[in-house]
Amino acid sequence: MKITDVKLIYAKHYLFVHIYTDAGIVGLGEAGNWGYLDATAAAINKFTSYLIGKDPFRIEDLNQNFYRSVYFRGSVIMSAISAIDIALWDIKGKALGVPVYELLGGKTRDKVRVYASVMTKETDPESLTRSYQELKKQGFTAAKIFVNGPVSSRNDGRDEFFSGRIEEELEKVRICREAVGPDFDFVLEVHRGMTVPEAIAFGREVEKYRPMVLEDPITPDNIDSMAQVAAQVAVPIATGERFINLSEFEMLMHRHAARYIRPDVCAVGGITTSKKICAVAEANDVLVIPHNPLGPVSTAACLQICASIPNLGIQELPGFCLNGAEDRMVKEPLRFENGCMMIPDAPGIGVELAEDAAELYPANERGSNAAKRAFDGSVKDW
Repeated sequence: MKITDVKLIYAKHYLFVHIYTDAGIVGLGEAGNWGYLDATAAAINKFTSYLIGKDPFRIEDLNQNFYRSVYFRGSVIMSAISAIDIALWDIKGKALGVPVYELLGGKTRDKVRVYASVMTKETDPESLTRSYQELKKQGFTAAKIFVNGPVSSRNDGRDEFFSGRIEEELEKVRICREAVGPDFDFVLEVHRGMTVPEAIAFGREVEKYRPMVLEDPITPDNIDSMAQVAAQVAVPIATGERFINLSEFEMLMHRHAARYIRPDVCAVGGITTSKKICAVAEANDVLVIPHNPLGPVSTAACLQICASIPNLGIQELPGFCLNGAEDRMVKEPLRFENGCMMIPDAPGIGVELAEDAAELYPANERGSNAAKRAFDGSVKDW
C-alpha cells in the first residue's frame, strides 16, 4: 500500500486532513494548533511531497522523519505531524479491520468517563446554579469551572487584586458545589491566569470544596515554579496542554510538578507520541487527562488512547460539541451515556468526516492577535 494524496478540510475552527492510498483506504486526522491553522496547513502541505509514495504502515518512521528532518520545531510543526500521525493510524486500523486501540495493546476499559469542558465564564449565582445542575441532569459526573479571572476589568480592578480575586473564585466553586452536591467532580480551570502567590493561596483555600483537579494554575513555562505550587497545595495539579514533545512531560514528572498530565493528541505528535507520554506517566504514578479542546476527530483519537492505557484520570469533552452541536460534522456521532463516552468499535479511529462538513460548519478560526488586558492596561496571559 502507498500514499497517493493528502487533502485538507477546514470546518469551524478545525483543520482536518485526509490521507489517500492506492488501496482506496482514506485516513482522517486533525491538527491542534487552532490559532494558526493556515500556518499548520502550510506545514502539512510541505510534508506532503515526502508522504506521496510512502508506506502508510511505517508510522513511527514517518513521525520520526518529520520531527528530525529539519532543526526547526514548534507548535505549528508538531500540530502538522500530529494530524498526519492520527490519519496514518486510522489507515492502519482500517486496513487491518480493527480499532486503533487494538493496535495499542487492546482495551483496558469498556467506556471512558468524561467531564464537561464548558466554555462559559458565568459569575451570577443563579446562572451558575442552573448551569451545573443542568449538566448533572444530562448525566455528567464532572465538569470544568473557569476560575481564571474576570472577562473584562471592572470595579477599578478590585476583582483583580489579590484578595478580591481569590474571594471571587472561591465563591464560584462554593456555589457550584452547593448546586450539585458531593457526588460530582470539578476541574478548576485557572487557564494559567494566576501568579504563584495567588495559585498557592487559592489552592489552599479551595481544598474544602474537594475539587478533583487544579488545572494550569500558573503559566507552564517554568517547571520549577509549577513544582513549587504543587508542593504547597493539596489539590492535585494538572498541566501539559501547551507541551509539544515527550521530553517536556518527562521533565515535569521528574520534578513532581503534576499529578495529572494533559497531552494533546493533535499537538504533541499524534497517537504515537501520546502513547509514549502515557507510558512515562504510568512509570511515575501520574494519571492522564488528555487535552481535547477541538473537534470530533480529536475526541475519537483521544478515546483510542484512553481505551488502551491503564492510568487514565478522566477525559475532557469540549463545550463546543455538547448537546449534539457537532454531530453532523461526522457520519456517525460518538455516543455519550451516563457521564461516559462509549469507545467506538469501528476500524481505525472510529469516525468519518461528513462529506458536507465544511459547508455545514464554515471555517471560522478562533483567537486573535489582541491579548487580554488587566485593569491597568498591561497584557495578561491567555
